[in-house]
Amino acid sequence: MNKSEFSLVRKTLNKTQKQISELLGVSIKTIHSYEQGWRNVPIHVERQLYFFLTKQIGHNRVDKPCWERKKCINKEQCPAFEFQSGDMCWFICGTRCNGTVDNNCNEKLKICRECEVLNDLLIASGIVDEMN
Repeated sequence: MNKSEFSLVRKTLNKTQKQISELLGVSIKTIHSYEQGWRNVPIHVERQLYFFLTKQIGHNRVDKPCWERKKCINKEQCPAFEFQSGDMCWFICGTRCNGTVDNNCNEKLKICRECEVLNDLLIASGIVDEMN
C-alpha cells in the first residue's frame, strides 16, 4: 500500500489522522509518515485497514466464498475454509491460494492484491475507482 492508497482508505473510513492513529494503535507521527511516504505502510496495518473497510460496508458473506469463486481444489487444507471465512481469505495467513501455502503474510498479500475477492471489497468501498 502506498501513501496515496493509505490516505484514500483513511478518508473512506471517514477518520482523521488522529482517529486512525488511535484505531491502529500507532502514533500520529507514524500516520504522518505513512501519508508523506517517509515510512512504508506495514502489511499488518494494510490488512487492518481492509478489515475495517469490510466492516464499514457490510461486505461479509455477501458473495460466494473464495473456494467456490476460485474453484479451489485445496479447500479442505485451507484455513479460510476451515473457519468458513471465504469473504476474508485475504486476512488469513496460510491459505492455499493458487495451490500454494504462503511463506509469509507479505507474499500472501501480494497474491491477494491481484485476487477478485479483495478487489471486490475495494470496488465495493469505492477505493478502486478512486485509485484509477
